[in-house]
Amino acid sequence: MEIVLVEPEIPQNTGNIVRTCAATKTKLHLVEPMGFSIDEKQVKRAGLDYWHLVEIETHKSLQAFLDKYESSRRLFYATTKAKAHYAQVEYQPGDMILFGKETKGLPEDFLFANPERCLRMPMSPDSRSLNLSNAVAVFTYEALRQLDFPDLY
Repeated sequence: MEIVLVEPEIPQNTGNIVRTCAATKTKLHLVEPMGFSIDEKQVKRAGLDYWHLVEIETHKSLQAFLDKYESSRRLFYATTKAKAHYAQVEYQPGDMILFGKETKGLPEDFLFANPERCLRMPMSPDSRSLNLSNAVAVFTYEALRQLDFPDLY
């Protein structure tokens, strides 16, 4: 299981996601451009002393990421615009879940071109979305639960 943040904007969210990835031994991909530098104080503070526990790979663009992984891995796209929800998938080792930027999500044309890969979180119709770091945690733990929490105790 690997998490991909496409153009994250809020440093504290990325720091919190680093903590989730450290706790779950999940690789993190960061797709540029980002709204901050991972060297910024807010990111480091939110990630506490977990940064060294996480394998992080950066990519210059969404297209660069796709060129490297799309043909060799199963990719899922977290979006409020999906019909299927995150627990309706049978996750496999090596799956990657992409999350878009906090203000806009993943590009709509990208989602519309891949509806079978889109997953949502069920929520009240009065709510637009959850905080990015919370959504990553929910998706990650469901995928790992299905895989019987490999290497975790």
